[in-house]
Formats: sequence, structure tokens, C-alpha cells
Amino acid sequence: MTTPALLPLSGRRIPTLSPSAASFSHHRATLRLSEKFILLLILSAFITLCFGAFFFLPDNSKHKRFDLGLEDVLIPHIEAPKGAKHPGGQVVIHGQGGHDEHRHREEEESLRDKIRADHERALQEAKEKLRKSRDELRAEIQTEKSKVVEDLKKKKEGPKPLPPVPMPKVVGVNDGDPGEPDVKEKRDKIREMMKHAWDSYRQYGWGHNELKPLAKKGHSTNIFGNSQMGATIVDALDSLYMMGLHDEFKDGQEWIEQNLDFSVNAEVSVFEVNIRFIGGLLAAYYLSGQEVFKVKAVQLAEKLLPAFNTPTGIPWAMVNLKSGVGRNWGWASAGSSILAEFGTLHMEFVHLTYLTGNPAYYQKVMHIRKLLAKMDRPNGLYPNYLNPRTGRWGQHHTSVGGLGDSFYEYLLKAWLMSDKTDTEARKTYDDAIEAIERHLIRKSNGGLTFIGEWKNGHLERKMGHLTCFAGGMFALGADGSPDDKAGHYLQLGAEIAHTCHESYDRTVLKLGPEAFKFDSGLEAVAVRQNEKYYILRPEVIETYWYMWRFTHDPKYRQWGWEAAQAIEKYCRVSGGFSGVKDVYSSNPTYDDVQQSFFLAETLKYLYLLFSSDDLMPLESWVFNTEAHPLPVLHLANLTLPGSQAQR
Repeated sequence: MTTPALLPLSGRRIPTLSPSAASFSHHRATLRLSEKFILLLILSAFITLCFGAFFFLPDNSKHKRFDLGLEDVLIPHIEAPKGAKHPGGQVVIHGQGGHDEHRHREEEESLRDKIRADHERALQEAKEKLRKSRDELRAEIQTEKSKVVEDLKKKKEGPKPLPPVPMPKVVGVNDGDPGEPDVKEKRDKIREMMKHAWDSYRQYGWGHNELKPLAKKGHSTNIFGNSQMGATIVDALDSLYMMGLHDEFKDGQEWIEQNLDFSVNAEVSVFEVNIRFIGGLLAAYYLSGQEVFKVKAVQLAEKLLPAFNTPTGIPWAMVNLKSGVGRNWGWASAGSSILAEFGTLHMEFVHLTYLTGNPAYYQKVMHIRKLLAKMDRPNGLYPNYLNPRTGRWGQHHTSVGGLGDSFYEYLLKAWLMSDKTDTEARKTYDDAIEAIERHLIRKSNGGLTFIGEWKNGHLERKMGHLTCFAGGMFALGADGSPDDKAGHYLQLGAEIAHTCHESYDRTVLKLGPEAFKFDSGLEAVAVRQNEKYYILRPEVIETYWYMWRFTHDPKYRQWGWEAAQAIEKYCRVSGGFSGVKDVYSSNPTYDDVQQSFFLAETLKYLYLLFSSDDLMPLESWVFNTEAHPLPVLHLANLTLPGSQAQR
């Protein structure tokens, strides 16, 4: 379940106690330190200014500044000019002639330019520092300290090769021939759509994060910072592999080997980079066995760890890959982290610990789980916002759609991925779903089951496209439900699938809107103009696939084919596939973005829907929230590094 481009997901922390005299004194000392730090910055800027001004004094032929004899002290790499004294007092005599004088003038000019640039840069850095709040400065100092300690440790130890670990049993990674000719024909069509999306990106957006299919050029959003990290390449790899597009897969692999570099000065979304890049690289590694994907995944994961340097250990929403400095989205409830962001790391981080032997990844996500377990939950519900400084919930808004969705998904999938041994995760999932059923799930007057959103004690009767993933989640979690409720949850999954299909069927384009209401006589229909768009989202098709796997009811293939035909008819353009701005208009305008998740999720789920069940069997694979499959870890009596319990 991918979040909207401008609304990524995120979250968390332990409640602080009322301050004692000692902690108050410590707080004051901390303030004094940060005030000293700011004063130091101002002083350094002033010194830089004076130093620069000294060198920018007017150039008087009778009083050349290099005749002061200071250049060898201040700038020892510049040769002393004619008649200048070394610190020892000896005069250095140069040969006569215009050539030397010209050369010295050039050196002097070059030096002046360098000092001017250094001076301007120092002033700019000082200004940026002074704009930051105390908390941001404190976080930056802490990150820098941690980084220095870590760098010293790494230099001392040297780079460690990844330990050899047994490759989990990999089954059902290709073929999946459905048998029936008409189903095979549909599957071939989905494969052709994938090839068109990939070839267009290859031609017009190669190396960029995403594609603008009408403008026929690269595209990126703030979740990837300002860097060209080839998000579409990484996101599409496992889809290409499953569909047997091996030449295209090889092209992607070569780009990653030669160009994918994480030491860039870019501020990225921890959540999005985890699910798309780490998830995509790990899946490509498990499917193909190519070591480069594992190595790149680990390199990136190390760059995300500084995001956890917060007072509570709940990660920041964003981190700078170069500096390690983190921060949260400005719009997120007074600097809170978001539940679906900090709650959607478990699957990938468990695999990172398994592959590297480094317990840090496992410990980070287990710390989040333990912290949440200690917190009070209003009505048993998890609010979407948690302040990483105070450890307190932000505004009491609960959603199974954007901002909350994949937190619940990853509780269930942590249990499945552990070969059903992580019973703590299963119990947490069951308790959360029980509260969601009690407070958020309702039936409309027209008989449609929907999942609303809880806002400050009030149920908003609106459901988002992102929430439609929950039908598949309920079906996936049916087996293993408490009190023999497997049938109930499979039925609930079917009802959600039906509601979401209605949201598609009640539009002109037969594509679903971003959000739809259930009141005032309108049901499963978008009301606001800014909720009528479709951006190639996968969640409804994802639910169709899970429901097909568990029931083999032919209507799910029929509904999936309706969606595929609508995408082909209204979203396909010569340069790829584009989202549309109004699904209720017979002549819609395009948004001109081919999202990376269209190749990672939407087309993959369609392809699986028209494949046999032996392609990616659910007993052996668990899909992350970006549809990247990770193998079940049959760890039996082994223990993950850093874990206490036997697995």
C-alpha cells in the first residue's frame, strides 16, 4: 500500500515523567550548551567575515599584502612572492621579468576567488544553522556525534564481508502457466503492458526515479529527495523476473551495478526507500541469487539507521543519506512520526539481520513494537501520529487507509514470515483488528461494508482507495484467527472487495477514485473534486488477487480484467501509462506521471491474478507493502541475532 506522493506514512515514543530537580538541571544545562553552540556559530561566521575582508583590502602597489610575510604561515602551499620573508626572516629572491609577475598576479587572483567562495559558503552555512530550532540543532549534534563514533569504529574494524547464510528455499519464482487459453491470453496482455511501461521508461526516463509519459522525460517527487536513484528500476525488477522479461531484468541489474549510489546528499523518506528500494533489492536477490542486490540493500540500510537516533528510538520520517540528519514532515501533527511509516519496517529489517548477522536491524523494529505495547490506546485503536521526542500520541486520528494501513499489514505478515512462530505479532494484529471492527467497520444503507476513519471520537463515513488493501489482508489473516473466526474474516474480505469494486463500477472510466463517501444518499462515490483522481493504484487489484487465491471465485478474475481494460483504454499513452485527474469524466486529463508502484504492484498483481497458484505460493512467500516478495524464514530452532526468543 503505497502512500500518496505528497503524503507518505510515518511514527512513536515512551511517555516522559514529570521533571525532577536533577532532570530540570540537566535540561537547563542542555539549553546552555545549545545557546553556546549558536554563539559559537555566530562568532565563527564573524571571524570568517573578518578573515575574508582582510584579503579583500584594495590592492595598493606600494603595500602588497603578500609583502607582509604572512602568506607562508596562513597559506603554506602558495610560493612566497618576490621579496617576501619566510617566518625565519630570510628573503627569498626571485628572478626578474614580466612572466613571474604575471604568474604571481594569477595566483593572487585565484586565491582571492577561493577565499571569496569559502567565505560565502561559511556565511551561508551559518545562516542555515541559525534558522534551525533548538531541537533540530540538538538532533543534528547528536547525529554528528553518533556518526563520528560509528566512523571511528568502522575504520578500526575495517569493512566486514557479509557472512554466509543459508539461502531460504526459493520455490515458484517463474512460469505459473494458468492452463486455460483465454486466461493465458489475458496474462500475456498484462505482460505486454508491463513491457510498454518499462520500454517507455527505458527510452525517456532511464535513471530517473519515475517517468512523465506525456512530456517523455524523467520525474521525481520529494520522497526521493533531489537525487536520481532509479526508483522505477529497483521497483520493477521482481515483476520483470516473474514475467520472464529477462533481458529487461539484466538491463536493470547492470544499471544498479554501475550507477546506484547511496552516498548522495539527498533527504529521502525512510518508509518509501525501505519498501521500494530495500524491499525491491532483497526480492531481486532472493529471486535471482545475484549478490549485487543483497550488497546494495545492506549499503542502503546502513544509511537509514541514523534515522533512529531520536529520544525514543522511533525513526524520523526523513533522513539525509549523506549526513544522517533526520526530521519529520512539517504537516504531521506537531512534528509527529506516522504510524504506517515507523510501523512498516519489520519485514525488511528482519531479513537484513538474517542476511548480515547484524542484530541492529531486528532490535530497532522490536524496540518499536515493545514501545507501542506499553502505550495506552484510545478505544483499543492506534492513532496515526506519535511524537518521537515525547513518546506521546499526536491527534487522535485512526485510519486503515493512508497514515495507518501498512502498520496492521506488517503485524500479520511478521507472523507469516516467521513461519507462524512470532505469536506476539499475531496477537497484536488480532487485538487491533477487533478494535477496528468494533469502531470503524460499518454497513451502509445500501448494504455496502466499508471501513471509516476515526477522528477525535467521531467516525467519518469515508473510505480511501488505499484502504481497499484491507480486503486482501482480512483474507490472508483468516487462517489462524482466534475463536474459529476464519470464515468470518474471509467473508469480511469478500465484502470489502465488493465495496471497492462498486467504487470502480460507479465511475465513467470504471477506475476507482482516491476516496469515496457513504452518506447523504451517495455511496462508494467521490464527492470532492480533489478525490476523483486515479494514479494507477494497486490496492483494489491486490485484494482481488488474494480473494482469488483463497476462494477461486471467477468474479475476481473478471473484476481484475475490467480494471486492466480500463487502465489500457484510459491511462495508456505512447510514452507509457499516466494517471487521470477525474474518473467521472468521459474526457479526463492526465496527471502525466507513471508511478514506480504501477510496475511494482499494479501490473504484478494483475499478472499473478491470471497465473496459476504455483507462481509465488503464499506458503513460501510474503509480499511487502510494495508487492516485493520475501521468503518465509523457516528458522526452526535457530535464533535471529539480537533476538531473545527461540524462533
